[in-house]
Amino acid sequence: MGSRRVTEENLINSIVGPGTFFRGHIELDGLLRVDGDFSGSLKSTGRVIIGRAGRADCAIEAGTVVIGGVFRGEVFAAEKVVLLSSAVVIGTIRSPRLVAEDGVLLTGLFEITGSVERLGRPDSRARKKDLLLESVRTREAAGASSGASAHDGGAQHDAAAESSADLATVRGGDGEWNG
Repeated sequence: MGSRRVTEENLINSIVGPGTFFRGHIELDGLLRVDGDFSGSLKSTGRVIIGRAGRADCAIEAGTVVIGGVFRGEVFAAEKVVLLSSAVVIGTIRSPRLVAEDGVLLTGLFEITGSVERLGRPDSRARKKDLLLESVRTREAAGASSGASAHDGGAQHDAAAESSADLATVRGGDGEWNG
């Protein structure tokens, strides 16, 4: 009987669970998993995982980023970015390596350098503030136009409708990415 070795790298330090909406800035050492809705900015020395059910509208700066859900924003990964087949990505990815499974839907700007040395660091303070303010304005506008509140699930409905609209834009004429 084999034992599973638990290392610090495999431990989930923080999680935004299903049905949870979080807006703000998170900094941590280790692994963060998002299975709910996140809006803002993330900074981790370890990994960030956007699960298949997760939706993120944010800036991410981490060692490794794995995206399986819907992501809109900016990613800076010091090691690599992994896009699972269920991923929908709209935004900017800057990393030495990019791994994408068959079926990923993506559009945006991609800077894949092959080495960390050639990858410029983002101006995270200014960008973090801009993304957070933009996120707040978007959520407030969506709530005001629909008259829905977070208590009745209106915010989740608006986010789902917004993601569906973005997905329709990404698909293009033949269902493939036409970069």
